[in-house]
Amino acid sequence: MEPQEYDEMLRTLLRIAQYQETINTDLRAMLANHDAMLAQQVRINQDVATTLARIETLLARMIAQSDKGRDAL
Repeated sequence: MEPQEYDEMLRTLLRIAQYQETINTDLRAMLANHDAMLAQQVRINQDVATTLARIETLLARMIAQSDKGRDAL
């Protein structure tokens, strides 16, 4: 391999490595954003579960009051 070819190959590899670092930086930023969104979704899911439990409790009370001890038809 000629020295000029060797130098060109090294420059090409350096450009590839620099571009890969740019890609890695972008991926890290997107992953951090994804983690934040996932944490927010977990909180939302917990709130929905709490709300659902409250609705179920209210429905159970309403059915019990309207039923007055009779079996539901």
